[in-house]
Amino acid sequence: MPAPLPAAAIAALDGRVRLHRLWEQDDPAAYLARIAPRVRGLAGKPAGRVDAALFDRLPALEIVANFGVGYDAVDAVAAAARGIVVTNTPGVLDEEVADLAVGLLLATIRRLPQADRYVRDGKWPHAPFPLSPTLRGRRAGILGLGAIGTAVARRLEAFGLSIAYHGRHRQDGVDYAYHDTPAALAAACDVLIATVPGGAGTRHLVDAGVLAALGADGVFINVARGSVVDQAALIAALQGGTILAAGLDVFDDEPQVPDALIALPNTVLLPHIGSASTQTRAAMGQLVADNLIAWFEQGRPLTPVPETPVPSQRR
Repeated sequence: MPAPLPAAAIAALDGRVRLHRLWEQDDPAAYLARIAPRVRGLAGKPAGRVDAALFDRLPALEIVANFGVGYDAVDAVAAAARGIVVTNTPGVLDEEVADLAVGLLLATIRRLPQADRYVRDGKWPHAPFPLSPTLRGRRAGILGLGAIGTAVARRLEAFGLSIAYHGRHRQDGVDYAYHDTPAALAAACDVLIATVPGGAGTRHLVDAGVLAALGADGVFINVARGSVVDQAALIAALQGGTILAAGLDVFDDEPQVPDALIALPNTVLLPHIGSASTQTRAAMGQLVADNLIAWFEQGRPLTPVPETPVPSQRR
């Protein structure tokens, strides 16, 4: 385990596997090198990229139990080639992230952090806070209508917004309008919310052209991955008035955030907290533990990712 999971997840694993707590070691790299030939599982959020080079250092590795629904830090294709199972934590965080996405949208449009600072800075007695834009009458575009995107759309329906979406293909049984490119979706809406997975396939899916299509009254919300948007193009669009505002929970080089984004008055910036409630993180940690226990005791992981082997391929 490279970094600590919630206490209940650690307790669930203790006694059922031999758990190596790398974060407690004076020299984690040297310690990992000593135990590498015996390591059969990797638990939690990786400290760096989990790729072929790491797999070569861990010849007995059978399973990578990722802490999070996104697993773009794990080379699942390389894992599959070596018969290593990768699991993630779908389902248990969808509603939490959707709540955060809607909260971030409201905060961005109604300028709630700016209004809070206005009160704290003692400006209210001297003048009312400037009027904000509105959510009323807007058209929402969901970029990636998976479990999280669907949960966001369901919430926005309750706000009376029209919903459209883009994904790799049109989904059966979905009544929302479908657009076959991100630019077409952006042109049809004035709120664009990214909920797609990270990785090479979605890198810079939101580029300068998509932002231009979103338009001067457009609001961009990203609760996906920083790589999904061309960050330089986004900064330019916000500086130049190409779009109205952006609410971001994720960034290219987390936890580093460009000074240009911080300086902009039309942004709301969060420290990647989409799933960061006590209850949801505990549920995610428990699913990590449950995947490891199911694998080692039954040979059947609970939530394997699509790229990795089926349980019958266990070594």
